Amino acid sequence: MVPLHRAAASDAWIRETEELAAWLIGPARLSGDAVAVTSGFAQRLTAMGIPLHRLRIGMRVDNPLLTAWGIVWAPETAAEIFTIPHAFLDTSTYIGSPSQHVMETQTWFRQRLDRLEPEDHAVLQELASAGFTDYLGVPVTFGNGIIQAAMFATRHASGFSENHIALIKDLAVPLSAALEAIAMRRSTASLLATFLGEGPAAGVQAGAIRRGDIVETEAAILLTDMRGFTPLSLTASPTHLLATLGRYFEAVVDAVRAEGGDVLKFVGDGVLSIFRVSEGGCPSACAAAVRAVSRVVAAARAEDLPPFVAALHAGSVMYGNIGSRDRLDFTVVGPAVNMVSRLEGIAKATGETVVCSETFAAVLPGTFTRTIGRFELKGLNGEHDVFAVVADQVGHP
Repeated sequence: MVPLHRAAASDAWIRETEELAAWLIGPARLSGDAVAVTSGFAQRLTAMGIPLHRLRIGMRVDNPLLTAWGIVWAPETAAEIFTIPHAFLDTSTYIGSPSQHVMETQTWFRQRLDRLEPEDHAVLQELASAGFTDYLGVPVTFGNGIIQAAMFATRHASGFSENHIALIKDLAVPLSAALEAIAMRRSTASLLATFLGEGPAAGVQAGAIRRGDIVETEAAILLTDMRGFTPLSLTASPTHLLATLGRYFEAVVDAVRAEGGDVLKFVGDGVLSIFRVSEGGCPSACAAAVRAVSRVVAAARAEDLPPFVAALHAGSVMYGNIGSRDRLDFTVVGPAVNMVSRLEGIAKATGETVVCSETFAAVLPGTFTRTIGRFELKGLNGEHDVFAVVADQVGHP
């Protein structure tokens, strides 16, 4: 029940407020859709006569790459999801902002935007320049004690009335109830995707969490590895070594994701990725893998990264949960993975940058590869033809 502390509130106003609170706690919470919750909440407020022209809700996320995500709504546009990187917290846009005030002091923020002083924060100045007249920051408290921020803005000449503000305060707890479960699911999904990759993370969320839960799929497989990592690790400072690895990993991950692949594993200085075979068949998956290598080659040149090698193969892979009863790892296994690992060693031994198996070469145009010989591959029977992917052709299948 919403507190009835507004003596001037009409019975209709009280009833609408209670209905909105019930919607937030019930259907909105169960929808699992942050955009629908935010849009529905904002639209219901405006229908009740609150002159709301912008609503921005930011929520912290457990993710090593991002600090927060959220939704911004305006009556003239569709609600949109945004993300905020960790680096944002060190910028002047955040430091001293109303959002920082709300989340770190856990208190409300109110500022008339038509009465600003020159020293007021740039965020407020920008809103005032865009025609907004009043700004309200609301702490939204989740069950784990984390404070989120909901920021309300209006262009109405009189700003928000005391009744408007009282209503918004009354609805802070129901709004928290609607958003918390959604935020927790998104945080879990984000964290899983960061550590497992998009595809495997979706599998885990769908319930593939028991030991032995394995998925088999046809895929193009890419393994990249830095040259000279061992000497570098012996001579470079830890800070320099980790910074170099970070730049290299970022280049590989960005390239793989840009071409629709999944990064499944970091092994030392190696990165194991797959490109699933889908509607376009094996040629399409292999072409995507080659384009990803091309992106890494370009990034390595542009950013003066250490040289690396890449090995490519296509085949059936199995990935899922393996380990002991109380400690699991999500990994990829199978003969195809062994093959690409052996090919990586051939690349280093022959001085080639990008090598591939005969299976992989067979789906590429002939001008894209050249034979570099037949090799015995440890753990694999017989000799195997190994091909170099011609550097000038990388990225153009």
